[in-house]
Amino acid sequence: MDVRYLDYIIEIAEQKNMTKAAEKLFVSQSLLSQHLSKLEAELGTPLFTRTKSELIPTPAGNMYLQAAHSIVQIQKKLYQNISRLSETGHISLGITSNWGLEMITDIIPKFKELFPNVVIEVIEDNILPMTKMILSEKLDIALMSVNHLNGFTDQYELLRKEEVIFAVPESHSYCTLHNNAIKEISSSQLEKVFKNDSFILSKKGSTIRNIVDDVLKITQFSPDTICEMNSMLTVRKMVSKGVGVAFMPVSCADSDCGIFYFSLSPKVYRYNIAAYRKHLVFNPAETYLMSLIKEHKFYQGSF
Repeated sequence: MDVRYLDYIIEIAEQKNMTKAAEKLFVSQSLLSQHLSKLEAELGTPLFTRTKSELIPTPAGNMYLQAAHSIVQIQKKLYQNISRLSETGHISLGITSNWGLEMITDIIPKFKELFPNVVIEVIEDNILPMTKMILSEKLDIALMSVNHLNGFTDQYELLRKEEVIFAVPESHSYCTLHNNAIKEISSSQLEKVFKNDSFILSKKGSTIRNIVDDVLKITQFSPDTICEMNSMLTVRKMVSKGVGVAFMPVSCADSDCGIFYFSLSPKVYRYNIAAYRKHLVFNPAETYLMSLIKEHKFYQGSF
């Protein structure tokens, strides 16, 4: 039962704004507008009154929304009942990054409430082997951070663009001198200000390292590297203790651990995606798992 298009109208009503609704739904604004226009033409009446600042449901719109909410609730109850008919179930879920591990820690308890008999098998690995596993259909779903979206065709869903930032101990002379007033730093400033600092870099081949290599290549800056590792939690702890400076994804930032974070100028990003095995037809458990992932607080946060 696909209630995706009902969700579109519900989200438009909740946000009262087409752009915000599209961002929440991870679809383009044009696709959302086209669906609404097609639906209104099919019904022969507008569902929203359009003002300069917001979209307000018409009487017909309120009637449609009431029915849409009822259908969504029916689907949820139906899936719950169907899941109880099956004694066992299995979802193989690959994860490449810390954000995925933190997210699944929050999600699994909620998932088990609705699907107590479905086992989620979590496989942790780096981006290259994970990509091979999803393309060879050895995984159902993979939560991945990638530098580009080539190679997945229609087998992925973009969850968000994640900024890569520069982490510096708050005790660093640069932070002290500027009283933490500067929020951005250019690639040329990296060499000028931090040429005598030790850098903690991600390992070659990782998404963060690929981005960092491109940034440093602009000024041909070869920093003094104290170590290379992919554990961002360990990197963050080392920076907080003044061991060195580092690049990290914004999802790993913690404003309460003695670190000041700079955006790079221009800003740089990686992509957080959910990739699916080819020809995967979502069952109720997988559909619910993906809904929990998309609704997670991770997508509302900033550093």
